[in-house]
Amino acid sequence: MSELTKELKLEMLNRMMRSRFFEEAAIAAYDTGEFPGSAHVSILQEAGAVGACVALEDGDYMIGTHRSHGHSVANNADVNGLMAELFGKVTGVNRGKGGSMHLADKKVGSLGETSIVGSGAPIACGAGLSAKLRGTDQVALVFFGDGASNEGAVHEAMNLAAAWNLPVIFALENNGVAVTTVSASAMKEQDLYKRAAGYGIPGEKVDGQDVVAVFEVVKAAVDRARQGEGPSLVEIKTYRAREHAEGALFRQFIKDNYRDPVEHDNWLENRDPIKLFSARLIEEGVITADEFKELEATELKRIEDAVAFAKESPFPDPAEAFTGVYSTPLEA
Repeated sequence: MSELTKELKLEMLNRMMRSRFFEEAAIAAYDTGEFPGSAHVSILQEAGAVGACVALEDGDYMIGTHRSHGHSVANNADVNGLMAELFGKVTGVNRGKGGSMHLADKKVGSLGETSIVGSGAPIACGAGLSAKLRGTDQVALVFFGDGASNEGAVHEAMNLAAAWNLPVIFALENNGVAVTTVSASAMKEQDLYKRAAGYGIPGEKVDGQDVVAVFEVVKAAVDRARQGEGPSLVEIKTYRAREHAEGALFRQFIKDNYRDPVEHDNWLENRDPIKLFSARLIEEGVITADEFKELEATELKRIEDAVAFAKESPFPDPAEAFTGVYSTPLEA
């Protein structure tokens, strides 16, 4: 493990646990019908999001996906505002108008997430171009999945970023499946970082269950971008523990075994990034087992408080329906 400070290691662990507990609470709220819309969770993918976001600095940009609770939490967004947004409350980060798939928090550089697969990549180019034209050293980190990697918008964005030498890091979270289409059945080459060569930019893959490994690879890409050396593609190899989205329809797919059930159980039992990282920190003497339990309890209480905050918050006033939606409000 790299010579990282104790504080940074603990921050990584805290954010991974915060993300896990946030999404478990989101699942529970969705199951009881307490928030509208759909819910896509990233349980077991926490190390990729946290390792990448911790590599950023204040003022940098982050663009997520439709599966972005974890990205926002990893980028240190306020969990009260995030949870309230899921519940459609006025205290949410987007005043209750964005919901689960459209979180944004400019306070931490989160430009937003979108349900349009792959559409974040061009937005990252826009952010990178803005930084370049203004002469700042800001960088843009954009997440997308293996399914989105086949979208034309993603290829166009990588080509544009390469041609214009933009400070963009393309973080490809390869969890091996797009909805219910296993990657191996849709792509002959499974190491997607190799696509970087076609754009003349650096490409690297990393174990997405190892938060420090992700941090080191993304940090190197961030440093290159900040120094004016252009974009990079980082493939984060990971696994999606749950189905594409929550709900009875998608949970039925578990029974259909489109994924190898033995492999699935192995990931759950042996490749949980929180278990792996906490065990390493205990072994290194960074924390004790009792201290880990204390950290765990603190993060769980943080999310319980966020849920209470969301439930107690009011819904937006109907008069605000068009506020912030159109530059010229519609006439009644």
